[in-house]
Amino acid sequence: MSLKEIIRNKWVKFCFWALLYVLWVIWLGNYWWLLGLIIIFDLFITKKVKWAFWKKDYKEGEKHNVWLDWLDAIIFAVVVVTFINIFFFQAFKIPSSSMESSLYTGDHLFVSKLSYGPRVPETPLTIPFTHNVAFGKESYSTLIQNDYRRLKGFGHVERGDYVVFGFPHGDTVLTKAPAEDYYTWVRTSGRDYTISRLGPVIVRPTDKKDHYVKRCVALPGDTLTVKDGMVYIDGVQQEVYPGIQLTYRVTTDGHKINSKIIDNLSLNVGELYYDSRIPGYPAMPLTAEMLEKVKSLSNVVEVVPNLDVWPSTMDSYLMIFPFTENTHWTRDFFGPLWVPEKGATVAINEDSLPLYERIIRDYEHNDLAVSGGKIFINGEEAEEYTFKQDYYFMMGDNRHNSLDSRYWGFVPEDHIVGKPSVIWLSTDRDRKFPNNIRWKRFLKFV
Repeated sequence: MSLKEIIRNKWVKFCFWALLYVLWVIWLGNYWWLLGLIIIFDLFITKKVKWAFWKKDYKEGEKHNVWLDWLDAIIFAVVVVTFINIFFFQAFKIPSSSMESSLYTGDHLFVSKLSYGPRVPETPLTIPFTHNVAFGKESYSTLIQNDYRRLKGFGHVERGDYVVFGFPHGDTVLTKAPAEDYYTWVRTSGRDYTISRLGPVIVRPTDKKDHYVKRCVALPGDTLTVKDGMVYIDGVQQEVYPGIQLTYRVTTDGHKINSKIIDNLSLNVGELYYDSRIPGYPAMPLTAEMLEKVKSLSNVVEVVPNLDVWPSTMDSYLMIFPFTENTHWTRDFFGPLWVPEKGATVAINEDSLPLYERIIRDYEHNDLAVSGGKIFINGEEAEEYTFKQDYYFMMGDNRHNSLDSRYWGFVPEDHIVGKPSVIWLSTDRDRKFPNNIRWKRFLKFV
């Protein structure tokens, strides 16, 4: 028997696809799916059921129905791409400049779900190729809701990783301003005013929250501190990655910096403006390398970092986690803050509760109440709490233009989606085609 005949043999085909299917079921960990072997057996051996009922069996010489052929191709593509999106890779676009100069606004990425293990869909009834919205409406149904479960991956989140995750505050969305943080609006303007102006609200399950991408700067069990905009873990300063940038007040001799120099520095012109009253640039975002180049320019007189110290001139305490005035934390001087880890127990009191109340109530689904100076969890008085899952602290590399964990707190483990793996396209919204395509970032591994 030739190799070609072996490959075409129905029993060989069955054994090959049955083996792959069994391996997938073992990975999935739900052995009820082994019943699917019956379908595979029928597809290749018995052929009693026409599973692809839409396909037509053509007689020799009969003209093909183009519409049926297209339908077959579309159904096949939907099934395959959906399977890949759930278990292997998912497309993602960088929506903002919070990660510049590491990941750019307009970068189109493939996110690897194998890096940390894919989540089994909690909300499986979803329109294919959509995440949470289609044609201005929610693209999913909560008729079926599964418990959170993550399959085995190649590794775990490491300090310094780029991570794609569900926005923790994205469980409640304002219909008239879906990009705004509902909880920030409520803290600063009140719930009634917020809903009357920007509501009504939509409540989304965990796996249907909008996706964000940031750098993981602290792992479960770490104690994080931010000083002068730089991150310290357990008192040790962390690596300053090449893409990390702060904004600086750049004073010139009255002349603007040459536009070609601006281009060569790869500055985001959407965040840059010249103020003749300084004269100079009040908030120029610069990495360490870019900072030295700007300092060396002949028309630059002074460069000063825009560090925000308490009392803050940039953000109200209602903007900075945990939203209490007594911390005196700012975006550049933050912590020390311990990051919760699974199985750890902490004391719960009026001082520590602001740090963990959202974890207890929303992420770990307990009934939380405070009455008469006492804290009650699920109806019982509590003086301590044991965490059910791990948490992470995320920050954008564009430290002065990033709404990250400093503004909304911890990222739960069940919110982790995956790790950016490759940039397959990058476009600059401030330029016209074809100059808007960043060719140097085409097929760039992250």
